Amino acid sequence: MIKLIVGLKGSGKTKTMINMANDALKTSKGNVVCVEKGIQLTYDLNYQIRLVDVDQYGISGHDAYFGFLCGLMAGNYDITEIFCDATYKICGTDNDKLLEMIKKLEKLTANNGVTIIFSVSADAEGLPEELKAYIA
Repeated sequence: MIKLIVGLKGSGKTKTMINMANDALKTSKGNVVCVEKGIQLTYDLNYQIRLVDVDQYGISGHDAYFGFLCGLMAGNYDITEIFCDATYKICGTDNDKLLEMIKKLEKLTANNGVTIIFSVSADAEGLPEELKAYIA
């Protein structure tokens, strides 16, 4: 399952994601992972949530991000939720490529029960209709 947390910069997307991740840890029967650009969330997330900094791996662009997320899931079958902050900073703002990546990830998550939540710094009204369907 794929979900989007959408809002303009400063609207509280990251705070919402932090709360969702910490809550998911309480009910998850597996591992919770948070992927971000940098390590700003180190002290906001429960220490049991695996925090991954994409900058350490040189990830940029939709294709690299897709491969990275696939690698996370392939390397750990116990992941139940992946929270992805700062999606536009990592991938860029091309909504067509974002939709393509989400559709590919949706096929993968349907088979393994992983939920991936992306934060997207955009006005919900300005998103294409197909992306609006994923808004949490």
